Amino acid sequence: MTDLSASIKPAAMTLEAHSPGLALRSLVIGLTAFLTVVDLFATQAILPSLARHYGVTPAAMGFAVNASTFGMATASLVVGFFSPHINRRTGILLSLTLLAIPTSLLASAPNLAVFTALRVTQGLCMASAFALTLAYLGEQCSATDAGGAFAAYITGNVASNLVGRLISAAVADGLGLAWNFYVFAALNLAGAVLVYFTIRRVQPMHAMMPASSPLAATIAHWRNPRLRAAFGIGFCILFAFIGTFTFVNFVLVRPPLSLGMMDLGLVYVVFLPSVVTTLLAGKVAARLGTRLTIWGALAVAGLGLPLMLTPHLGEVLAGMVLVGVGTFFAQAAATSFVGQAATDNRGIASGTYLACYFCGGLVGTAVLGRLFDAFGWHACVFGVGVALALAALITFALKPNA
Repeated sequence: MTDLSASIKPAAMTLEAHSPGLALRSLVIGLTAFLTVVDLFATQAILPSLARHYGVTPAAMGFAVNASTFGMATASLVVGFFSPHINRRTGILLSLTLLAIPTSLLASAPNLAVFTALRVTQGLCMASAFALTLAYLGEQCSATDAGGAFAAYITGNVASNLVGRLISAAVADGLGLAWNFYVFAALNLAGAVLVYFTIRRVQPMHAMMPASSPLAATIAHWRNPRLRAAFGIGFCILFAFIGTFTFVNFVLVRPPLSLGMMDLGLVYVVFLPSVVTTLLAGKVAARLGTRLTIWGALAVAGLGLPLMLTPHLGEVLAGMVLVGVGTFFAQAAATSFVGQAATDNRGIASGTYLACYFCGGLVGTAVLGRLFDAFGWHACVFGVGVALALAALITFALKPNA
């Protein structure tokens, strides 16, 4: 998502001089990322149950659940613009604490419109929290340790996709839909407590003021063809990811697969390989270059699409593994590229990338949901394939500087 090398100062925090401190910092980064975004995709595991509860179509419920991406896109731009003026610790604590409010209110949302509005609010809080956390880490980590911090963040993010879905399915199956949201509200508050006790122990560093206005910096970034291409790739990646892992849930619960609630949650062990492979993205990109890395990752994701069209659970799960590994790998490579291509105002560049990334998720939900309702799963998978192919085409523009 966001580049941890942005705004890195030569001075490092004292913990980095000792391996125990490094291990603790990595654990804190991973847990903070996990507790911040665990709500984002966890609700996808109970999509069929929510659709029945509100009496709506898969497309309508999918759009409502993924409306959080609209809030995340908006917050990413706002935080990117005003990041130099926001106190990191206060902003993170406030965002995580406020996040628990819409999360708990989802338990009693009376209709789909209220549910959607609360998901948008969740997205605003989630994006604010993790964007400010990453800005803070970028200021506190030395250049040498930035890669480790980025890897820890990505790992926490990927783990949230897996564990969040498992928790959601287990709680909803055992205690009901309402308790599902109460549990996640408690996790949000746990994240705030974690940040409270870890961030305050580090000497704060003031963010560097940008040389140009946020608007001028944003325009300059959009004029950079390499950055513009990276923004487009981010859009396509989440478009494809959302389309796959939102609507495959409805396929899994229908004949001939006919999985139950808990079985549906366990299916998301398919993200486990991504936790490992995503950590290798930086090294692979450094060795092969960003373009070859993204092309390879998109090809892996593409290989998974035909497998998900079969009536056999093992093949569908294998396809989900390949799509997860490929999209997460491509995301990590593209995110890192944004930090390299943006020579200044990296916070704004990362915020713009995030906004495009999450907009891709929202558009993917709307477009692919219509395809799913009207023409079925095969048409939805075809739309995912088109997004992956478009991302591969755009990747040609990620040429190194002359």
